[in-house]
Amino acid sequence: MSNDSPSYTRAIKDLAAEDRPREKAASKGFRALTTAELLAILIGSGSRGESVVDLCQRILNSNDNKLYNLGRRNIQDLTGAFHGVGEAKATTILAALEIARRYREEDAFEERPQLTSSKSVYDYIKYDLWDLEHEEFWIITLNRSKRITGKFQISHGGTASTDVDIKILLKTALQQLADCIIAIHNHPSGNLTPSRPDDIITESIKKGCSAIGIPLLDHIIVSRNGFYSYLDEGKL
Repeated sequence: MSNDSPSYTRAIKDLAAEDRPREKAASKGFRALTTAELLAILIGSGSRGESVVDLCQRILNSNDNKLYNLGRRNIQDLTGAFHGVGEAKATTILAALEIARRYREEDAFEERPQLTSSKSVYDYIKYDLWDLEHEEFWIITLNRSKRITGKFQISHGGTASTDVDIKILLKTALQQLADCIIAIHNHPSGNLTPSRPDDIITESIKKGCSAIGIPLLDHIIVSRNGFYSYLDEGKL
């Protein structure tokens, strides 16, 4: 079958030797590869009449050439939008991005930073939340020196809200022997203005934490546009 046939799928092995990402990585190192070439190593083959590198570049182009945007996709998004991307390829791409996210988180956690301001909280937690299409509610537990002892997802909701079980939140704080906690949730819409339910849950958490002797230091709302701090705004 001719390589020019519309039914022909160009795999990595069909590229010229100097254009093969694996060989390029072996001779020059992974940093010499483009992002499209790195993705090409993962998924292995392209679409009909399109090389695997070209397919990966097309995927990146449709996401403004940002892995951040690609990481917000789900399997159905990728399989539905890109000819030549099946469930296996989509899963491989998203799994790799999740590994990258966890690598970044692991590095941050090993440092055990002190969270001494709302900005430091945002910088620590933003990669967990700012690219999600649904709301999640988390807490960070801290010791007396305000060093992180853990971070925990309390709830997973829809695009506009998430229910928070105060009992689970307080139980998590107690199990971690936290000296204080910070609450965080995201707004997928990008709007940082707290809603009335946000205000109500903040007050409920504050009262619950006070009852068990574990202060709520702040409630941070995270979005791709920045953050909102209840403490900074004088609402806590």
